[in-house]
Amino acid sequence: MSTPSTTITGPAASERAYDHVKRAIIRGDLPGGTAISENALCLEIGVSRTPVHEAFLRLAAEDLLTLESRKGAVVRPMSPSEAADVLEMREAIESTAATRVVTDGRVSDVAPRLQAMLAEQEQAVTTADVDRFIEVDAEFHGAVIEASRNAIAVMFARTLRDRQQRLRHHLMRLQPSQLQASLDDHRALAAALDAGDAARYAEVLGAHVASHRGAL
Repeated sequence: MSTPSTTITGPAASERAYDHVKRAIIRGDLPGGTAISENALCLEIGVSRTPVHEAFLRLAAEDLLTLESRKGAVVRPMSPSEAADVLEMREAIESTAATRVVTDGRVSDVAPRLQAMLAEQEQAVTTADVDRFIEVDAEFHGAVIEASRNAIAVMFARTLRDRQQRLRHHLMRLQPSQLQASLDDHRALAAALDAGDAARYAEVLGAHVASHRGAL
């Protein structure tokens, strides 16, 4: 059977398949345990089987999929222990980064960005735009880590980002009320940083992460 004229091949096709499936897994559109049909995906996004298989291999290497002989590609669930590990490392990295920001006198470098993001999140809460809220959530915490100018902390935070986003989507969609609670926590974090109080920042962050643990 000839492939449709709209089918694309090569690196661009593999990237399209990879981005499509990864986004669906992180958003929770493809929950853990879901089997993904290679043929159905080819038809859905207009690519041939080879780039889809290449995308599956990449996602398996990132522990987002498992490739099983009988079922094919299956979305890998995030275990409770993995979720706890991600949250633990996130808290450790960010609290250390916030201390560096305060100690090195870089609060003014990041404070305007944080205030702008708080305004964006407030708008997202008003319009119930969960996707936008979650994106800005990641940007907010990432901005504090980047402001520390600790290249190792930034690298580890980027490594954790996909798993954190997957947890955020799970939490916010399971409990939409968490949007307002999270916004309130972010305001308290920004206020602690503005005050140059790294200990208070760590305290608020600890409670913020603990609320995620409780919900998951």
